[in-house]
Amino acid sequence: METITPLDLQKILVAKPATPVLDVRTPVEFAEVHVPQAQSIPLDELKAGSLQIPKLEPVYLLCRSGQRAMKAADKLAQAGFLHPVVVTGGTLAWIEANLPVLRGTTRVISLERQVRIAAGALVVTGVLLSLIVNFHFIWLSGLVGAGLVFAGITDFCGMGILLAKMPWNRRG
Repeated sequence: METITPLDLQKILVAKPATPVLDVRTPVEFAEVHVPQAQSIPLDELKAGSLQIPKLEPVYLLCRSGQRAMKAADKLAQAGFLHPVVVTGGTLAWIEANLPVLRGTTRVISLERQVRIAAGALVVTGVLLSLIVNFHFIWLSGLVGAGLVFAGITDFCGMGILLAKMPWNRRG
């Protein structure tokens, strides 16, 4: 998988402003802050066939930290794109490098934090319900824990996909 640093991508964008840059975060994350030249196409909506980008040219991929961009690069590579390039460190690294961004007025909780909050809330709920209502509710906590282990091993997070589809992550 090809990667590029934010500084190197910025040099390319200065020389060739029409370079394709796709931001695969949720629309709300994109609305909060994004690279000026980036186009918002959330990972779950990324369809290689609908892109107006030549498959022979590099297409640069951004997300918050790089994980979703890697998944997008895999999708594009499987669809025949020869040069999907992941921006290392994502938008966080871009901001840290003091490169230009467009900021909206919306402030959001990142999808990764939303997953941690939801998983933690489900675990606590399962434990409390098992103590107060019925001991079988402890299975809720066990299932959430198993889901987190599965997500860590496979890099597939069903809860993240579900949360990305929630209305508060679709505004923008």
